[in-house]
Amino acid sequence: QVQLVESGGGLVQAGGSLRLSCAADGRTFSTYAMGWFRQAPGKEREFVAAISRSGSSTSYADSVKGRFTISRDNANDTVLLQMNGLKPEDTAVYYCGAAQKLLATIRNYGMDYWGKGTLVTVSS
Repeated sequence: QVQLVESGGGLVQAGGSLRLSCAADGRTFSTYAMGWFRQAPGKEREFVAAISRSGSSTSYADSVKGRFTISRDNANDTVLLQMNGLKPEDTAVYYCGAAQKLLATIRNYGMDYWGKGTLVTVSS
């Protein structure tokens, strides 16, 4: 089992940037694909980005492609989400997740473990 703690959320103006961080507690971090999902008020949780165990492969939702970048540091058990060009529609609670699944299945089947989330608010 792995425990996840997100940080880095906050209030930013449209066009601005934020970097979310997710710290994992566990000695098996490198055995998990990692990802970010988000949930806006009144909406279902949706896929944002995911990264393979080694970090060599990534996957993004079309809505964030070209603006967000996911990365991981297996030496420090951390996964990052760099968010640039933020839009009001990016406002949501962002959840970090860990999964022992193929990267290609994460966007449809979700993660095995979740953090508690961090709120990102983008003002217009």
